[in-house]
Amino acid sequence: MGEQPTSHLKSTPIDPEAAWQQLLTRDGDAEFIYGVTTTGVFCRPGCASRRPLRKNVRFFPTETQARAAGFRPCKRCCGTIATTDPLHEIRTYLETHTDRAVTLAALAKLVKLSPFTVQRLFKQQMGVSPLQYQRALRAGALRGALKQGETVTNAIYNSGFSSSSRAYEGSQLGMTPARFAQGGRGEAIAWCTAPSPFGWVVVGATHRGLCWLSLAATKTAAEATIRAEFPAAKLERDPTLSKLVNAALEIVGKGTGNKSPVPLDLRGTAFQLRVWQALCAIPRGQTVSYSQLARELGNPNATRAVARACATNRVALIVPCHRVVGASGSLTGYRWGVERKKDLLAAERT
Repeated sequence: MGEQPTSHLKSTPIDPEAAWQQLLTRDGDAEFIYGVTTTGVFCRPGCASRRPLRKNVRFFPTETQARAAGFRPCKRCCGTIATTDPLHEIRTYLETHTDRAVTLAALAKLVKLSPFTVQRLFKQQMGVSPLQYQRALRAGALRGALKQGETVTNAIYNSGFSSSSRAYEGSQLGMTPARFAQGGRGEAIAWCTAPSPFGWVVVGATHRGLCWLSLAATKTAAEATIRAEFPAAKLERDPTLSKLVNAALEIVGKGTGNKSPVPLDLRGTAFQLRVWQALCAIPRGQTVSYSQLARELGNPNATRAVARACATNRVALIVPCHRVVGASGSLTGYRWGVERKKDLLAAERT
């Protein structure tokens, strides 16, 4: 497979309702792809296949993004699209080679793209670079080993790191292994609070990026959430972080596509990163079920794991877990309250 056209790599905002009308009229000139959650297939707007129900449709700016969400091409209207998914190939290769350093050159050779395109494509769809994703895989194993009581040294080497220094280089723990094992002791986190239409917001950030955004009914309750989440860290109030609150509210008010407007320190496992990235791809004002999200990730049996990943999201609004609902459409389960979830969805649909 040769280099993909750059037009397949760009991302432009989609108006879901306008796109739906174009789909109904089979507008062959429309520049988007739509996926049908019940079949797992994506089509071009002019496809002659049977029209799906509106509730089962997801819109994507590019074929690559549709593939990244777990959809496969329609044989009728997308027969000319290559069946190989470079993102899936890269991710699979990283997940099966955690014990070695994988270079961009090696990944580029694997999918027959340039190293620059590999880096851009992967980061655009996953929110992290291939190197960061591989470190997240190792960090997941490292967390488990530390929680099981292994020594830091043994946990580092048994998790696939070639040396202790590698484990300390941004391993997605969000802090050094020793500090993680000690509950974050010594980690510096700046924070501030601000009122919003959805209650009080508290944000926290390391030097890597935003690591906490919580919602609460009162200022005191908001402050309590960050202290409870990072009990051993050094918390320092920083009023300038109010800009992070504004960025989060901007997502609710106007949307920003599937790219975070601020740097993130997500501190997640590789699976959590995939779930959180998929959450960011859900269009503003729309919802999907936990089971739909699991299918889009290519693992229909992972509904409970998806729900757990949503429940452990530390960055409300920016990673919009409020857009995931129960199979019946009920607003079940939200870390910051079901009523607040209802208000957020209502605001996004207005």
